Amino acid sequence: MCAHVLVAEDDEMQAELIRRSLLLEGHTATVVHDGAAAVEAARRLAPDLVVLDLMLPLIDGFGVCRALRDDDIPVLMLTARSTEDDILLGLELGADDYMTKPYSPRELMARIRTVLRRSGRGGEDRREDSVVRAAGLSVDPVRHEVRCDGTPVECTPAEFEILLAMVSEPERVFSRRQLLQSTRGFDRSSTERAIDVHIMNLRRKTETDPRRPVRLLTVFGVGYKLSGGRP
Repeated sequence: MCAHVLVAEDDEMQAELIRRSLLLEGHTATVVHDGAAAVEAARRLAPDLVVLDLMLPLIDGFGVCRALRDDDIPVLMLTARSTEDDILLGLELGADDYMTKPYSPRELMARIRTVLRRSGRGGEDRREDSVVRAAGLSVDPVRHEVRCDGTPVECTPAEFEILLAMVSEPERVFSRRQLLQSTRGFDRSSTERAIDVHIMNLRRKTETDPRRPVRLLTVFGVGYKLSGGRP
């Protein structure tokens, strides 16, 4: 079951973790960081599910639920607020499920699968859309495959996660900390400096001349980015 999920979460690191988990499940995702953007994106994109934080700027999660009540879009609320009144209000406003922080990403994905199954949303026809491509690289999170100019590339789990993050957003500059966060659950013992080693190994596997990379570029003083242009 592959679906398009709208993630409304003001904590950028939490939002990225959810997005990455969704990609690994074969879903596609759009991320917004405030309630007004969530309402606009939900009405424009008609996603299969909204993962909604309650504590959003501009319009809180309850307000987003109210705004979308007539749009028939399933909502899974995700929040640090866990009082009975909050839970009941969220469910009364139309939320299909409610998870409190901290949470297990595996449990979140299981809850998402359940909501999608109950709602009849998502479908296998979206599976091919989960493959991300840029700069001659393609990363398939469903089959866990990487290709460089059509040639299969063997990657470690951490390398795969880093490459998936960068190919998903070519030209975005990632800090080492952001790339390290993408490997959590796969490479828990790593430090930010270990990202340099992962990038070096990925260059060996994807660059014609790893000493003069044209894909995986260093942005001095910040981190790394994937150049969107073909070498």
